[in-house]
Order: sequence, then structure tokens, then C-alpha cells
Amino acid sequence: MGTNDRLIRLVVGVVLIALVFVGPQTPWGWLGLIPLATALMSWCPAYTLLNIRTNSDEEA
Repeated sequence: MGTNDRLIRLVVGVVLIALVFVGPQTPWGWLGLIPLATALMSWCPAYTLLNIRTNSDEEA
């Protein structure tokens, strides 16, 4: 997973989780755990299934 991909996932995850505590306070914000976890692990199961690579430094 590329650096930009990880950064975007981190931001989206934190923003979604923040929705649980501020703003509309919707429980749907807990879905932010998914992009947050995939960013922290640097691995996305969907990318593996679809054979998508966002890290150009990694060899195939």
C-alpha cells in the first residue's frame, strides 16, 4: 500500500470515527475503523483479491 493511500485512509478513518462523538453523532462513524485498520496494517484485503498495487516501490 502506497504512502498516499495510507495517508488518505488514516484521515478518512479518523474523520468517520469523529462523527461518533461530534457532529451528527451517528453510529455509522464506527465504519471508520476499517480504513484506519487497513492503513495501520499497510494491507487491504480488497486490494489483494483484486490484485491492485498502490506502492510503486514494491516488487511484484
